[in-house]
Amino acid sequence: MWYTQPATYLPLTHLLCRPLNFALCWLLVWLMWSVSMATALTYQPTVNTALGRLRGMRVAVATEGLGPVDQYLGVPYAAPPVGEKRFMPPDAPSAWSGVRNATRFPPVCPQTVHNAVPDIMMPVWATYNLDTVATYLQEQSEDCLYLNIYVPTQNDPRPVMLFIHGGSYMEGTGNIMDGSVLASYGNVIVITLNYRMGILGFLSTGDQAAKGNYGLLDQIQALRWINKNIGYFGGDPGRVTVFGSGIGASCVSLLTLSHHSEGLFHRAIIQSGSALSSWSVNYQPVKYTRLLAERVGCNVLDTQDLVLCMQKRSYRELVEQEIQPARFHVAFGPVIDGDLIPDDPEVLMEQGEFLNYDIMLGINQGEGFRFVEGVVEPEEGGVSGSDFDFTVSDFVDGLYGYPEGKDTLRETIKFMYTDWADRDNPETRRKTLVAMFTDHQWVEPAVVTADLHARYGSPTFFYAFYHHCQSPMKPPWADAAHGDELAYVFGVPLIGPTELFPCNFSRNDIMLSAVVMTYWTNFAKTG
Repeated sequence: MWYTQPATYLPLTHLLCRPLNFALCWLLVWLMWSVSMATALTYQPTVNTALGRLRGMRVAVATEGLGPVDQYLGVPYAAPPVGEKRFMPPDAPSAWSGVRNATRFPPVCPQTVHNAVPDIMMPVWATYNLDTVATYLQEQSEDCLYLNIYVPTQNDPRPVMLFIHGGSYMEGTGNIMDGSVLASYGNVIVITLNYRMGILGFLSTGDQAAKGNYGLLDQIQALRWINKNIGYFGGDPGRVTVFGSGIGASCVSLLTLSHHSEGLFHRAIIQSGSALSSWSVNYQPVKYTRLLAERVGCNVLDTQDLVLCMQKRSYRELVEQEIQPARFHVAFGPVIDGDLIPDDPEVLMEQGEFLNYDIMLGINQGEGFRFVEGVVEPEEGGVSGSDFDFTVSDFVDGLYGYPEGKDTLRETIKFMYTDWADRDNPETRRKTLVAMFTDHQWVEPAVVTADLHARYGSPTFFYAFYHHCQSPMKPPWADAAHGDELAYVFGVPLIGPTELFPCNFSRNDIMLSAVVMTYWTNFAKTG
């Protein structure tokens, strides 16, 4: 928990204590701070919602000049998706009597972070601090569809920013990102959520037995809850922005294409992801569902019976199965179901199915770092000619299979990503390899998304993020990698290093974070 420092009161005590001696002055400082801390820690705000009363907690933000934030943690936005509700769209939550305590984080949706998840899709700060991440994931339950709401104590109807976490569709939790600094700094309500992931969130039989996309439907149900209830917290249901990074950005991008979310949000911030990325949509859902069914003894021909069998398995047995996708793709993720996602995302974009959202999207300079770090010579920080050739060939094979003309494709890509003025420099090879993966997996999908969106007259903004903090998480040669912008979006430099972001934050880091939070919250306020 982040606390206000006594230094906050220095200007006031200098005015009050000039006639007193130094010791009395500082005694007054500590008394004032202690009183404010006691107030912040004991005051428990309550709020009415359409389903019942909630009791939260007021938390001081540990940086000078920012006001406290009222936190409401573990607020149910959907009924528990258990039993026969597994592999089904979420239902609305039930009302409760009395005052519900909302002062602790909810359990996270079932997952196993130590399985062979595709590290290349995970932020560096997550994989470097995997043991810390695992502590956030200890309490798991299928009853996991909850929100965390961070409400600044300033007045006026405030815009709402719903953060959708990433994690290769297989792991993650909204609990991991504290929205307090962003909420207080930008005077916006910040909401994080848990949604179903992996097998429980995206299993599909390709027919009506299990249509898939339950994780996306959870996000839409959360938006419905926000529209009905956020006014009780001082939020403006007419100014809801959805934002996310990586897989969370792919979810946001897909939501902008679905008529199921029409009218539920108004702006979207898409950080380092797109519905056009190769890992955004699963084009072979039945293949992976059948692989899973074989593993757990449910591989029956009738898909209704298959789903009934899987509903009787424990969630642990299901999520602990390691079903490996093809490289650059996902085994359990959103599917084209003809309803929530009615067609291929690129077709929908080309037809202008954007529902006229304001969008801001962008990329980080060195997104492809994780794809390349394994072939870089640790001491030289470069890539050999043979490793360069192999990496490009492996990229083509993993992405395109073995089509006719593959050799020409390999040679073309090698030609395009060779710096012919400096072709024998190992460091130059490393830079061009990072650029190749960054361009293909992030830049090209984002630019095409922005171009198609703008073509239909909707306000579209694009950013490129080039900065990263100094830390032991990456080698000195690495640029801003995948997920590096999140610390700045959530204001981590303003409160100092954390277990997840063990950075040596400088004054420049603090200033940049303030700028980024201003951009993000201004966009949420006015587009």
